[in-house]
Amino acid sequence: MYDYKSKVIDLDKALSLVKDGCNIVTGLGAAEARAFLGSLHTIADKVRNVRVSTCLSVCDHEYTDPKYSDSFKIESWFYSAKQRQDHSHGNLSFIPNHLHLAASKRLWRAHPDIVVVNASMPDKHGFMSVGLSNVYEKAMIEAADLVIVEVNPHVPRVFGDCEVHVSQVDYILETDYELPEIPDILPNDKDRAIGRLVADYVNDGDCIQLGIGGIPNAFADALMNKRDLGIHTEMLTTGMVKLIEEGVVNGSRKQRNKGKVVAAFALGNKKLYDFMDDNIGIEIRNCAEVNDPYVIAQNDNQISVNTTLEVDLTGQCCSESLGSMQFSGTGGQADTAIGAQMSKNGKSFIVLYSTAMVKNHHTGEREEKSKIVCQLKAGAAVSLSRNDIDFLATEYGVVALRGTNIRERVEKIISVAHPKFREQLRAEARKHRLIF
Repeated sequence: MYDYKSKVIDLDKALSLVKDGCNIVTGLGAAEARAFLGSLHTIADKVRNVRVSTCLSVCDHEYTDPKYSDSFKIESWFYSAKQRQDHSHGNLSFIPNHLHLAASKRLWRAHPDIVVVNASMPDKHGFMSVGLSNVYEKAMIEAADLVIVEVNPHVPRVFGDCEVHVSQVDYILETDYELPEIPDILPNDKDRAIGRLVADYVNDGDCIQLGIGGIPNAFADALMNKRDLGIHTEMLTTGMVKLIEEGVVNGSRKQRNKGKVVAAFALGNKKLYDFMDDNIGIEIRNCAEVNDPYVIAQNDNQISVNTTLEVDLTGQCCSESLGSMQFSGTGGQADTAIGAQMSKNGKSFIVLYSTAMVKNHHTGEREEKSKIVCQLKAGAAVSLSRNDIDFLATEYGVVALRGTNIRERVEKIISVAHPKFREQLRAEARKHRLIF
């Protein structure tokens, strides 16, 4: 038997465990401890210099308000829209990382005093599932001085290696909140064009990784005529559920975790969370394993699809910042892109629109700018180096850059830029002696 009742505490007791200088770690995205963080601001007058480490936070918590900056210092491995706003207020700092090393490198630097995450209700054997994210959560739980788990009947019971036993935690908060959902973005014409172009490179039996947004959703839709696909991915999304339900994905030709859908975390809508619950075909596994390029490469024909914000004519991809302003994070882009290329017959795709409508700071008007540029903006973070780019796709086509020299890739990349910017890009390439 396991002792559950003696570990149940109320929220006031949980908050009283936070002391000056305490280092708190919470879960990624939907695994965030919503009840605890939602009340953290109520002890702002009692504590100072408390560090809160989070990732892709999708809930709006009052403790992030700059008026509490003396009490709470916030850090994040990956920014959400809310965290971009918090960063602009000066109370949030980004933690550069490749996602499969997020836990190990952070643990080298900072010891977690308290880890607080949500989990499924304990089963009859006392096991709870931290099944919405195992990016860094279990590693932090194993290292922490204190572990608080918010058990919640809405959290799915998930298989893999995301289980935590009641005996492994110090305290339990009993909660009953709905899980955060993100909208299922409907693809537009550009998304569909890019999705179809990339899907043409996918063969029956391939193993796929994709993220979230219009282009990945369009790519998933374009795969409906494929068969025997597998999934080995950082993020499990609602779009993948459709592929599984339609029989497109069955994992029958995978070399690793055959027949299983493998991911490190899940974020989507209620349909996704319900689909995951007690589904033995889905495994949420440690991101240190899932995103390890050497593990990714163990599945033949691995296809990786990632988006970027800006790419230069040599193939450098800025996928996480607007100049020096942090926008999101590297996440697993380098992990999955490199792993796919290490896979036998694998391919990595970086996808983006050829242009974006950007506000002119002088006129205030929006004007069309090329997202393919001769040089990245000053301060831009290079999320995927030019050494690691493989295929590049826009609505104007797909080009293979693997093994090309600079002159060759300049011409190839310009060929998928918007036509009205191609001559300008070519002139800039000559000016900077990329071509002659």
